[in-house]
Amino acid sequence: QVQLVESGGGLVQPGGSLRLSCAASGRIRSIERMTWYRQAPGKERDLVAGINKDGNTNYYVDSVKGRFTISRDNAKNMVYLQMNSMKPEDTAVYYCHGVILTTNLIMSNYWGQGTEVTVSS
Repeated sequence: QVQLVESGGGLVQPGGSLRLSCAASGRIRSIERMTWYRQAPGKERDLVAGINKDGNTNYYVDSVKGRFTISRDNAKNMVYLQMNSMKPEDTAVYYCHGVILTTNLIMSNYWGQGTEVTVSS
């Protein structure tokens, strides 16, 4: 069994910063691609940023480029999303997604439960 648990959400003023964390635990052999998604009220879940296994390739949706940074710590099975210069339109529930190879050699997709981010004055 594998679990992803997000943390770090909350209320922040426009222009402020938050750092989201996602901790992976369980019967993990290796973690491949890790991705952050977000879902605003009444909207679909959209990709925000992703990072490859080695952490040397990442990608972002245009609306967060230059403001958000995704990173990972493979030794700790963690992925992070540093969010700067935040805007009201960043308000959403943020989800961590991982492509994970378990110890019984099964590759599957896993989702966290989400962490809520509100950008408001």
